[in-house]
Amino acid sequence: MAIVSLLDVSLSFGGAPLLDRVNLQIDRGERVCLVGRNGAGKSTLMKLISGETAPDVGQVFRQAGAVFSTLRQEVPIGLTGTVRTVVEGEGGAYEEHNDWERHDRVERLLEQMGLPAEHEFAALSAGQKRRVLLARGLADEPQLLLLDEPTNHLDLESIKWLEDFLLEWGEALLFVTHDRTFLRKLSTRIIEVDRGQLVGWACDYDTFLTRKEAVLEAEEIERAQFDKKLAQEEVWIRRGVKAQRSRANNRIHALEKMRAERVARRDRAGKATMTAQEADRSGFKVIACEGAGFRYDERWIVRDLTTRIERGDKIGIVGPNGAGKTTLLRLLLGQLAPQVGTMEQGTRLEVVYFDQLRAQLDETMRVQDAVADGNATVTINGKVRHVISYLEDFLFEPGRARTPIKALSGGERNRLLLARLFTKPCNVLVLDEPTNDLDAETLELLEDLLVEFGGTLLLVSHDRAFLNEVCTSLLVFEGEGKIAEYLGGYDDWQKERAAKAAALVAAEEKAKRDAKAAEAAAAGPAKKARKLTNRERAELDALPKVIEKLETEQTNLTTKLADPLFFRKPAAEVTQATVRLHEIEAELAKAFTRWAELE
Repeated sequence: MAIVSLLDVSLSFGGAPLLDRVNLQIDRGERVCLVGRNGAGKSTLMKLISGETAPDVGQVFRQAGAVFSTLRQEVPIGLTGTVRTVVEGEGGAYEEHNDWERHDRVERLLEQMGLPAEHEFAALSAGQKRRVLLARGLADEPQLLLLDEPTNHLDLESIKWLEDFLLEWGEALLFVTHDRTFLRKLSTRIIEVDRGQLVGWACDYDTFLTRKEAVLEAEEIERAQFDKKLAQEEVWIRRGVKAQRSRANNRIHALEKMRAERVARRDRAGKATMTAQEADRSGFKVIACEGAGFRYDERWIVRDLTTRIERGDKIGIVGPNGAGKTTLLRLLLGQLAPQVGTMEQGTRLEVVYFDQLRAQLDETMRVQDAVADGNATVTINGKVRHVISYLEDFLFEPGRARTPIKALSGGERNRLLLARLFTKPCNVLVLDEPTNDLDAETLELLEDLLVEFGGTLLLVSHDRAFLNEVCTSLLVFEGEGKIAEYLGGYDDWQKERAAKAAALVAAEEKAKRDAKAAEAAAAGPAKKARKLTNRERAELDALPKVIEKLETEQTNLTTKLADPLFFRKPAAEVTQATVRLHEIEAELAKAFTRWAELE
């Protein structure tokens, strides 16, 4: 049953329509992801659906009595009070409204989402604030939840928690995200906003990318054929029509129709072009630290860190919000001195820094001035280019290049900062959360650029797909200032962590069994010994191999069940593995008991 429907809806803010006679239906229980380039109209479409914006033409039908809740990218300014009062919202006066069900619901959400009820909202981190605002939206029991970039400013644990929560939630979901792993895990349907139209794709994200590429190739061929025919008809009309026969009139009308169609056609915007300017190569050793440590008061941020970063390494830095990732960057770059141990920087380092908080942008400046420092040209890899032409590589039209920065969207700000960043030659590139608000296409271009970059990369990111594509190793905060190093990207880290956890569980189980066996063996001699039969002696001799075989099978199954990817397999296979693990535990207990008896 449709919870919301759009019928022939159009909306424009001057110029070409942002949405042009579009139709859409969202049913209960669906999880729909909106995709499209920055500025395509995704956020505007969400505002139409929620009722914040009215269409110029067409109708929006919402199911009677249905509640819609929206989680925006930005935290509302001036929101104060404790976490509980923010979650309660305007419906907090339970006694006055006699709404004790809402009171119970709020308390349940606070507990379920791990929120500190009595803490001041203003003192929370950006990620915690977004979790509180999500709880506030859910307190109204919405039938449709609209999320605009819900993973922005969330750390990995919070993102995984949000994924699991929304998978279990059960109501309809409409969301916009740059996080491709989040998209792959949650979406049941993809809606693309492209040149004023909505195109539905009932498939997973990877299939969407393949089919979309095929559609664009077919569209390019079709348009080339159309343009060729139009050019031929223009040549014919310029030569003059020899007679006003019916056939000639039909051909003239067809030409006029083709001209109108060509004028109305909206070409797909070009792709961004990104090129990093590489400075002269740094020394082979970029950063070396031995037993380095740094703390604030009694809290260790970095403790006993020993690592070596060499030219060409691409290091991902991962950890919870507030763990100290920015502090670690400052230590690595020599902006802070370690209080314990040593931290040495190599020679000939040319560092360029991408700031997560966009502090490098002056809101009052024009876009072009922010890139060229007020000049008309920039020099890129030895070539002088006009700043407007350079900004077109980053999808800024000339008019947009002359607007003040304060008028830009989040995605445009990120592209502007990247444009500014790549005007500066470097051999060490430091990127702090560069993926926020970028569309998938621009993200993939940035990935390709960083993979090809010949210098050294230090990257702070919570984007799992980005970490997988770019990083050669990770530095991971594991609590109390401990930082562990893992080779590879995010998936490699997860596999190694799961294997370590499985090995630890297996070692603990073995230690428990060995202790029980030792206790049984110690108690054994107190009983009157009797001579074993030949069958019992053969059984005793065979027991060590039986136990070893069971322990090997147990370790393999524990490793499988610790791997998140294993749970994507058929439910029957997962259930079979779980049941078998319990059977092995029982068989091992029986084998050790029998061994103790025979000993």
